[in-house]
Amino acid sequence: MLTLDPKELTIQVLQKYLQNAIAPRPICFASTMSKDGKPNLAPFSFFNIFSSNPPVLVFSPARSGRTGATKDTLDNVMEVPEVVVNMVNYDMVQQMSLASSPFAKGVNEFEKANFTAIKSDLVKPFRVKESPVQLECKVMEIKSLGEKGGAGNLVICEIIKIHIQDNILDDSKQIDTQKIDLVSRMGDNWYCRAHGDSLFEVQKPITSIGIGIDSFPESIKHSKVLSGNNLGLLGSVEALPANEELLAYKSSLKNFNSEQEKHEYAKTLLEINKVKEAWLVLLN
Repeated sequence: MLTLDPKELTIQVLQKYLQNAIAPRPICFASTMSKDGKPNLAPFSFFNIFSSNPPVLVFSPARSGRTGATKDTLDNVMEVPEVVVNMVNYDMVQQMSLASSPFAKGVNEFEKANFTAIKSDLVKPFRVKESPVQLECKVMEIKSLGEKGGAGNLVICEIIKIHIQDNILDDSKQIDTQKIDLVSRMGDNWYCRAHGDSLFEVQKPITSIGIGIDSFPESIKHSKVLSGNNLGLLGSVEALPANEELLAYKSSLKNFNSEQEKHEYAKTLLEINKVKEAWLVLLN
């Protein structure tokens, strides 16, 4: 295993490791305005939501790793503490990338990347019409993490109005994960698309407490067939099947030539989310 001390790495090398390891990251496409009314539009992948009550998001426009200079976005929110965070989907990712170019201060990225600027309801910065979700925000606090190149600046924002395109909503007026088609940032030049086969569901253990893998019979816990994901799914049940269920199922169960064959069959059941049936197979 490669083990590294961040203090022994250059900023460029360290950032490359971090951005490749901590991914995918959502993209904050930040629209800001200078005190003299000039708009700016720039993407940042050091970004996420951190509270629902109040609704708070944080993004970090870091200082240039080469020069230590601050970004126009940071300068703007220090002058006008407002921002619109526009979410980025697949249809606009190339335009968003173009807007990230190091244009000279004062250049209008809306025009350079051919985005449509529309007025916000409560803040001065414009919204991006093409964005599926636009979040109008007031800046609560800006926390500097350092003065050297690569140092971040946490821009802590309260979301005060949300705009959602109708075409990404489902019948209950909730955002449809497939329809929104978001993209996220990986390392280097790579992005990730949250769409189609790349999406999968994992039920959250919020209302139930799983039995845990530590309670498994040793032969299952140390199976050479079942993966960590398989074991995690098995451990999410609240209780093992009762003896009556095991006996009732046994009559319909085919004969297995080995423990491995039984585990392989249980694995196929787990892959189609038949967790209880997998347990009935494993315990018979």
